[in-house]
Amino acid sequence: MEKLQVLLRHPIFCNLFLLLVYVQACSNLAMASSIVKFLPGFEGPLPFELETGYIGVGESEDVQLFYAFIKSESNPQSDPLILWLDGGPGCSSFIALFFGTGPVTFEPLSFEGTLPKLVLNPYTWTKVVSIIFLDSPVGTGFSYAKTARASQSSDFLASDQAYEFIRKWLHDHPEYKSNPFYVSGISYGGIPVPILTQLISNGNEDGIEPRIDLKGYILGNPIMKVSGILNYRVPFAYGMGLISDELYESLKVSCKGEYEIIDPSNSVCLKNMQAYNEARNHIYAIFIISSCCTTDGTDLIMLVQHWANNMSVQEALHVRRETIGQWLRCNDFLPYTQNAASVVPYHANLSSKGYRSLYFVMLQWIHEGQVAGYTRTYTNKMTFATVKARNSCHVAYEFKPAECRTMLERWISYQPL
Repeated sequence: MEKLQVLLRHPIFCNLFLLLVYVQACSNLAMASSIVKFLPGFEGPLPFELETGYIGVGESEDVQLFYAFIKSESNPQSDPLILWLDGGPGCSSFIALFFGTGPVTFEPLSFEGTLPKLVLNPYTWTKVVSIIFLDSPVGTGFSYAKTARASQSSDFLASDQAYEFIRKWLHDHPEYKSNPFYVSGISYGGIPVPILTQLISNGNEDGIEPRIDLKGYILGNPIMKVSGILNYRVPFAYGMGLISDELYESLKVSCKGEYEIIDPSNSVCLKNMQAYNEARNHIYAIFIISSCCTTDGTDLIMLVQHWANNMSVQEALHVRRETIGQWLRCNDFLPYTQNAASVVPYHANLSSKGYRSLYFVMLQWIHEGQVAGYTRTYTNKMTFATVKARNSCHVAYEFKPAECRTMLERWISYQPL
């Protein structure tokens, strides 16, 4: 025994012990995920399972992507798993988490410059699905780069890194490998979501592990980047009842279907387009699929910005100090290149492979006995759905959470809307 004690005190063994401790610490850092049981602003322990963390991607893992994972409150062993990407590019997925799809939201009336109060959201999507809210691309939310070079991003690079992220996440969470998987996003997410979905499909076909049980994707108010897309705005406005039959017929005759690049000598078309613009001046011009409304309450963005920049909140979320600068809802200063052209070929290819797709964007569907919007389903497993609202804005789930949860729950379980 004495010889053993002497041997263990030898510098070689001491150094070996320190090396093992260091390796274990590095291993823990590589996973870099933690369970969050309490959130500042929420009274008592969280009644749902929340995990936050970072996963390194890219060359030398110089890009550290932050995520928040919330386990389904129903049957997480078999319920679908959704990876959520927000818009921008550069908008944090916290917007979706706290304003409709996640299990908590802010109590607007409680804000007086102090820490905003969090309350449960009865219409959370996590009643029926598990969701990974990912801050992507790098520089979004709490995601950060270790080097200046790694801070550069683009449509294709961000999609590649999101694909690397989900493979590594599933490697660290093998219990979710067999769950039905969907990619989801809104607004500018309409660009990386189909690209990422295609990457996952290709990876499965090439036998890349872990194999992901990809079922399809979900998009809300997506940007499509289609050549001549503004030419669809007039028939869309007519189909939604925003312009009269007379104006629509006159536009068709005078403009001959060209509403984007108008001949300046065509005075009749110009006059009709002026009437059209006056009729739809509150509609997003770039979003042909538009489905939501405006808020007249407390500024929700102000609430989340104040909350997310609180030091106690960042400590509770295990945010790293390497995160540079102030948390922003949308980082408009990303060194980001929008290098993807039209994503329509991705949609066509994924459709041909049998993947399902849901677009929040026409036949009526009912929620609690009331018309909630309109839907149309096609034989290629593509579903378009609108969400009925009094006014027009950009994100449906913020202002129609019950209807949107009903929409998701029916669609995710293969039921008609």
